[in-house]
Amino acid sequence: MTESGMPHGRLPADLADRFAPARVVSRSTAFEGRVWDVVTDRVDLGAAGEVTRDYVQHPGAVGVVAMRGAGGTEEVLLIQQYRHPVGTYDWEVPAGLLDVPGEDPQAAAARELSEEADLAADTWHVLVDLFTSPGGLSENIRYYLARDVKPCVATDFERAGEESDMPTGWLPLDDAVTAALAGRMHNGPGIAALLAAAAARARDWRDLRPADAPWPVHPAYR
Repeated sequence: MTESGMPHGRLPADLADRFAPARVVSRSTAFEGRVWDVVTDRVDLGAAGEVTRDYVQHPGAVGVVAMRGAGGTEEVLLIQQYRHPVGTYDWEVPAGLLDVPGEDPQAAAARELSEEADLAADTWHVLVDLFTSPGGLSENIRYYLARDVKPCVATDFERAGEESDMPTGWLPLDDAVTAALAGRMHNGPGIAALLAAAAARARDWRDLRPADAPWPVHPAYR
């Protein structure tokens, strides 16, 4: 029983988030940044009344778990990038913003894999979709599983800033999961993608979605 005395019901096996944006009564921009803004919404919650919520308005992102090997010998490509808000050179998988208007998300993921890791892939699937911090950030990120990888060179792109000298390398998937569970990796979305890859492998990849699977919760792809 819950504290209110109501029993917990049994949830359906096919449960899903319910996409139903509340009516925004008013919106103002509290801060306008270089990449994302902080906005203030007055939101109508119906019987619960109106509330004011501040959050980061984010364009969304894509990421890639690039994998080689099979049959329990799978390795994943990791990059190490400096993340200034936390002051950490963290290990993560290639990822980037959806900051090119109209760009297909899988094409954006392929671009990021090329730009950050000098890799291309012949086989693509959707691995997992997630909200990185739904209480304060509108970011949607889609992670792809990229297999049958091969070297490539990104054209018309020059690494700069934090990307100018990023270590990269292959690590067995099991070791990556261990590093995450041991607290030696901290990049939340990247860890979620690696755990999703391990879970998908345990299910013999049967739950993977096609690379062009719909993404209705992302504002740009409804």
